[in-house]
Amino acid sequence: MASSAQPPAAAGAAGPDGGSLAGSGETFGDRSLSQGLSVLVGLGLCVTMLGLGCAVELGQLGQQLRRPVGLLLALLGQFVAMPLLAFLLALIFALDEVAAVAVLLCGCCPGGNLSNLMSVLVDGDMNLSIIMTASSTLLALFLMPLCLWIYSRHWINTAVVQLLPLGAVSLTLGSTLLPIGLGVLIRYRHPRAADLLVKISLWSLLVTLVTLFILTGTMLGPDLLAHIPASVYAIAVLMPLAGYALGYGLATVFKMPPHCRRTVSLETGCQNVQLCTAILKLTFPPELIGSMYMFPLLYALFQSAEAGLFVLVYKMYGRDSYKQDTVGEEEDTDISYKKLKEEEVADTSYGTVTTEEHNSIQMELTQTAL
Repeated sequence: MASSAQPPAAAGAAGPDGGSLAGSGETFGDRSLSQGLSVLVGLGLCVTMLGLGCAVELGQLGQQLRRPVGLLLALLGQFVAMPLLAFLLALIFALDEVAAVAVLLCGCCPGGNLSNLMSVLVDGDMNLSIIMTASSTLLALFLMPLCLWIYSRHWINTAVVQLLPLGAVSLTLGSTLLPIGLGVLIRYRHPRAADLLVKISLWSLLVTLVTLFILTGTMLGPDLLAHIPASVYAIAVLMPLAGYALGYGLATVFKMPPHCRRTVSLETGCQNVQLCTAILKLTFPPELIGSMYMFPLLYALFQSAEAGLFVLVYKMYGRDSYKQDTVGEEEDTDISYKKLKEEEVADTSYGTVTTEEHNSIQMELTQTAL
């Protein structure tokens, strides 16, 4: 682990054994595709944020403000648990400053749209998922730079941390507010168009990630694997898995029902990798960050694979119990409805006069008159 400042061009000259990832930075920065890649990252991020805004309804926001459980869970999961997890993993695997900053950036990012899709597949609480994603995105404007500043203190004497552009990070986060606000407005005025844009944003997420894998692999060439040590791959595997576990445990502490626990689990482990990619690509010099630009893409690959396994296990073993719980709830509702109808019948019959009683009253009146 480096303990003194190094020139940016030499920040990662140690190679795979030393954990350096910037060795291919010059090649990465000199390629003509780099500028096009920056444009792709920026456009993909805007479309993703627009889709997130289109998924938010003002009525749901009002309910969450009255009972801000989703906001609290987003705060604890995305800006307490995940940054701390990223910091501890960077220390345990003794990453150098370049790798550590990339891992911290990913750990401090808000939730991503992938969690919304996965929450549907595991019969989760979709409203909770959307609110947590939107809340963490808004909170990131202030808390993400703060978390980066706190946890990067361990590598403060290194070049990459001294050049850590917290102002540029805040500017990139602030630029996401415009498409989110536009999406909320579209949802309010044109709900059908908003539904279509949500679907487009999900497909855009998939297409952008696949394209980034292909283009980045082309730009870095065969040196890619040589400049990414095994410790980084290990973190890319362990970090989302631990995030899912932390989220489920957090929801259990709050005594939430099973479908909400699954939702919080996915929300905590799924990071906005497009935002992390955009920050790395748009705010750091290519010769400084080097092939560490690949870390959020690796994280996206493994978080998607592990979330897919989560869904598969649920479909095989958990869905039956969910159906039984749902049927039980419906039966309870039917029973209570029948009781309510019986009580209504009893209440409506109280104090009424039947035909026989009416005739007997008339006969008594006649006899009295006689």
